[in-house]
Amino acid sequence: MKFKYLLIALCFLDQYCNAQQKDILLDNYYNNEVNLQTGKPYHYLWEDENPSGFSEFGKLFRKEGYTLSLLKSKPTNQNLRDAKVYIIVDPDTENEVKRPNFMDEKTASVIASWVKKGGRLLILANDANNCDLDSLNLLAGKFDLKFNKNTLYTESPKPGEYRNFESCSFVNLPNHDLFKQVDKIFIKGLSSISCKNNSKPILTDKNHTIIAEVTYGKGKVIAVGDPWLYNEYINHYSLPIDFNNLQAAKNLVKILTQ
Repeated sequence: MKFKYLLIALCFLDQYCNAQQKDILLDNYYNNEVNLQTGKPYHYLWEDENPSGFSEFGKLFRKEGYTLSLLKSKPTNQNLRDAKVYIIVDPDTENEVKRPNFMDEKTASVIASWVKKGGRLLILANDANNCDLDSLNLLAGKFDLKFNKNTLYTESPKPGEYRNFESCSFVNLPNHDLFKQVDKIFIKGLSSISCKNNSKPILTDKNHTIIAEVTYGKGKVIAVGDPWLYNEYINHYSLPIDFNNLQAAKNLVKILTQ
């Protein structure tokens, strides 16, 4: 009987600990580019307020009461322990940095174990020319996902206009929590995703999966073939007013933290 009560207590303790986790952890180990002009880290970082940054995305988490952190070292059981969400975005290639850090099988297993216990993982890849997909797929494969080595939905030029946002717009959006109150999104230059077994598409177009999800143990994984929600395209810094990327970002924050 005492053992039964102990198990119940441990169960409630586990649920309590998960509820108390407030850290949104953004990778800065696999994505570790430095601006050659300023000598400072940039590209998809919380403090980067330039078009390439994640400062606006970070504000959405802060608004919900979460704290933002950067992980500058290889993921371990210890440094993932207090994270509610872990985000990996656009891992470096040898063309981008001198000594990129590549995902390995052991670390992929550590991350998968963390997800299985209740962690929320967001993987934001990129097209094949701008992202280390080979190593990233060591991690994605743990969840029956694979980023394909292609480059889809490049922005098509439009005569007489600086940008052609419509060439990378998506309006046939599924009935999914990610797209509540969302009629139109912009996403470009991405790698498609292959799903099998427990993984399933969220957004598809022309037989290509663009966004996918997996429930893994007590946790969840969402994968996108592009960094997608950086400052330039999360709101209307560049996007015309009829695009709803910001609402999609708000929905994503809720999905990852609920």
